[in-house]
Amino acid sequence: MISYLLSYDSFEKILNESIFFKVKLTLLEKVAKNPDRYIGLFRPTKAKAKLIQNITQSNEIRFGDAFEIIIEEYLKILKFEIMEKKFIFQNDSLIFDQLFTENDNLYFIEQKLRDDHDSTKKRGQIENFEKKSKLLLNENPDQELTGIMYFIDPGLSKNKKYYISELKRISEEYELNTHLFYGKELFTWLKEPRIWDEIITYLTQWKEEIPDFPIINFDQDPEDSFEQIKHINPRLMISLCENEIIYHEIILTLFPEKKTLHLLLEFYKKNVEQNRTLMKLVAILEEKLGKMNTSSKNMKLTDYTDND
Repeated sequence: MISYLLSYDSFEKILNESIFFKVKLTLLEKVAKNPDRYIGLFRPTKAKAKLIQNITQSNEIRFGDAFEIIIEEYLKILKFEIMEKKFIFQNDSLIFDQLFTENDNLYFIEQKLRDDHDSTKKRGQIENFEKKSKLLLNENPDQELTGIMYFIDPGLSKNKKYYISELKRISEEYELNTHLFYGKELFTWLKEPRIWDEIITYLTQWKEEIPDFPIINFDQDPEDSFEQIKHINPRLMISLCENEIIYHEIILTLFPEKKTLHLLLEFYKKNVEQNRTLMKLVAILEEKLGKMNTSSKNMKLTDYTDND
């Protein structure tokens, strides 16, 4: 029987906030900046399929970010001292996935979801690992350094032989300890293998609770959608709504019942003051939502400029 170290509520919160928080805002910003990626003629998919693909890919990236937080939480539970992860070095910045100490020992982990990279990316991983090793050795000469390359998913080990060979080279050349771990191996090495069992238990439960497919009907929860996107740059929102093709293929796909758009309109009205960009956005939304009053109808949209 597992004795839980991190509560499921904490585990779930990290995943949900890392993956799903601001996903709607991020999607709208991407569409506004590169609409042809979603509605271009020379694409084999319609806008809806591309939106789903974008959210799915974004969730994959954010899933990896979430696990950086989760692993750090477990390192804290194991009483390691967590170090600042960002280093500014010779006009360059290096960010560690995990950096922590115990007594006079310094550890860093380069953490990825799975070992399935192509030849270019795997070489980049080693170059990055070597660069960080040299930095830490120079900055912390009195501490024993251990560098770990860790792949969370144990089911993929495409480049294992390459990483073993390169880590051995780095270890011998720079006189530091190196390890390559997959899945449970990291926690076995840390002498707490039950952490892995807990992660598997929690992850299984979490996956049973999330939707089978990304939800692209943002009107399904208009209040949540409104809170996520209400502070989008008004100029981006104008570009999404004033272009008829984008509005009908993208906006009406994301907001089919227009509930969130109505909430946004009321929000912009309350904050419009003398901001001419917001005035223009309000006029566009009123027209799209059939709420334009007589005075608004007499004012052409071209009368509004993008200057505040």
